[in-house]
Amino acid sequence: MPPLLNASGCLDALAAPDVARSLDAFVTKTVTPLRRDGNAPVRIAEIDCGMLNTIGLANPGLDDFVCDTLPRLLELGVPVWVSVGGFRAGDYAESCARLDDEGVEAIELNVSCPNVESPVEATEEIVAAARAATAKPLFTKLSPQLPDVAAVALAAARAGTDGLSLVNTLRGLALDPRTLAPVLSTATGGVSGPVLRPVALAAVHACYAATGLPIVGMGGVETGRHALDLIAAGASACALGTILFRDPDAPARVRAELARTAFRLGLEDPLAARGLAHREAERPLPSETKIPAKVN
Repeated sequence: MPPLLNASGCLDALAAPDVARSLDAFVTKTVTPLRRDGNAPVRIAEIDCGMLNTIGLANPGLDDFVCDTLPRLLELGVPVWVSVGGFRAGDYAESCARLDDEGVEAIELNVSCPNVESPVEATEEIVAAARAATAKPLFTKLSPQLPDVAAVALAAARAGTDGLSLVNTLRGLALDPRTLAPVLSTATGGVSGPVLRPVALAAVHACYAATGLPIVGMGGVETGRHALDLIAAGASACALGTILFRDPDAPARVRAELARTAFRLGLEDPLAARGLAHREAERPLPSETKIPAKVN
């Protein structure tokens, strides 16, 4: 069974520890070397196709995170991935060096947040600096708005990333229906939810073909079928995001649906589907297999 994580920023593990424990790993909100208050309200808006947010990387800063938040997260008993961000390669290196001796499972390099000036053009420099600063596994999170996401994934691979997280949000705008003014304080923000599914599939498909690296696929995953599609495109793990805001029981449900969907297609394990979207469509997978009443 492929690991199931949360997308960074979509779950407060200390406020909802049972939800965090239902995942195979918990990914923190992005942490920066210095404290950030984030953007002014309004910072979140519901839209027809998902959610729009402009949090602006609000976080307590690296020192407070390591001294206060991280120890409490590690007590939950679930592997912790720490998402780190910044505005230059040195910011990422500083955070990775500080986390190198901590009990975290992996570090996610957020080089793609749409709500601050994005350092995606320096991806190779950022990953190389992070790689030199830590022996922890590194997963580089990329934006779906890149003109050539596979080329950036290759740059990250050259610099030493161990895997990829695909994808972050798209930039979007929502208007107040009464005033026709932007709903969010920053006008635009990051769009997440169902609208991201085909975008995420395309990015995972391209980056798997280009790099073969382990990929955490995310973007509008709401069902086991959505997760299986990402695996077929090349993901080896999946993350839940917006769905967690309205369905905190989604991890268990999606995991069960994923197992049943794979079984229906004649696959003993959902991970057996990895990369199947890259084969020539010679024949469909079997679809008449009887589904057991319960798949553990």
